[in-house]
Amino acid sequence: MADGVTITLWIIAAGLLLPAAVFCGECLLSVLSPRQDPATVGAAPSARSRVAVLIPAHNEERGIRATLEAIRRQLYAGDQILVVADNCNDETAEAARQVGREAGDGAAAPITVVERNDSSRRGKGYALSAGLAALDENSYDLLIMIDADCNAEPGAIDALVRQVTASGKPAQAVYLMDRCAEPTPRDSVSAWAFAVKNFVRPLGLAQLGLPTQLTGTGMAFPRSILARVSLASGNIVEDMQLGLDLALTRNAPHLCPAARVTGRLPAGGDAALKQRRRWEHGHLKTLLVQSPRMAILGLLRGNFSAVAMALDLMVPPLSLLITLMLLATGAMSVIAATTGRAWHPAIALAIGTIAIILSVLAAWAKFGRSILPARSMLGAIGYVAWKLPMYAMFVIKPERKWERTRRDDEDHGAPPITPVDSAKSAA
Repeated sequence: MADGVTITLWIIAAGLLLPAAVFCGECLLSVLSPRQDPATVGAAPSARSRVAVLIPAHNEERGIRATLEAIRRQLYAGDQILVVADNCNDETAEAARQVGREAGDGAAAPITVVERNDSSRRGKGYALSAGLAALDENSYDLLIMIDADCNAEPGAIDALVRQVTASGKPAQAVYLMDRCAEPTPRDSVSAWAFAVKNFVRPLGLAQLGLPTQLTGTGMAFPRSILARVSLASGNIVEDMQLGLDLALTRNAPHLCPAARVTGRLPAGGDAALKQRRRWEHGHLKTLLVQSPRMAILGLLRGNFSAVAMALDLMVPPLSLLITLMLLATGAMSVIAATTGRAWHPAIALAIGTIAIILSVLAAWAKFGRSILPARSMLGAIGYVAWKLPMYAMFVIKPERKWERTRRDDEDHGAPPITPVDSAKSAA
């Protein structure tokens, strides 16, 4: 009986230690990597691929102007921007058209706006698919997808173009979140957790030439590759699914460390909770369904990139992983104390938990000081407590559909941007 208990405990421990080992390896490789220089100015316009920037937008009239202007400053003659105003009930489409009108007919990168209204097929995947269909007859070599609420940092477009042109593979920019105007310690922890997932771990994988997950914005693709996958879906983490589909076609995306795209975390409350719950539930569902499939198909096809992405996907959200390891360590310690045997699985889990914490601290020392001040570190306790009910809800009532997250200015009743109001009154 004791032998059977020991075997069972070791199986449970192995199921937690494998993702823990992947996480620690990714973090430590990133810490050992050379420091990344800021994005630089790209190749001369004459040597540059023709770029189409696709921007899916749902009720983004207040922020889309800043997004478009940041992108336009990085484009050249022959490039283009397409905005898909998807199921909007505000002035998103008009706001985008206004930016294009202000640029004038001779603008290097014209802005085209497509309005899509289909209440039965909601989600970012459908908007992207509609955008690709609208671009089908246009001349371009490389497609970049950027969300309407994100800022492409200077040099980001050029960096993506250079990497995709050189490799022939999709590229993922570093996607980070700015904190709100008056961040709480929990907000700072949340921004750092986002950086660990979207920058630290992918950077570690990049040191071994391994692919990364697509993170939703700042994604660049050679035009020919997009014909091999389907975008039209209501998947609440459609970007992650797209990256996995590409890996199975041997076109896995790779991190582009020189390209940065930033969004903004919602300032607490229901908006932050809803956004985070959607992310976490989508991640967990994809982890449970796709990790085994990716690993098996990758091994059968000799596709190591797919296997690597399966292992990376196997790592659950950090707060959940640490919580599970602590609970398992405690339970196994109780079993060992009452039976007088089987201490080794509990000891292995305790060592694994300590290794995770040390890996996070090492990554923070190199990358996270500006994101998470030392004085805010105790916010990690409240952050984990805030997230645990989300995981319980995944079992009870998982999120199944995409919903747009409200922005801070909407919560405070800020008016729409002035240029849109002027255009409407002129009409």
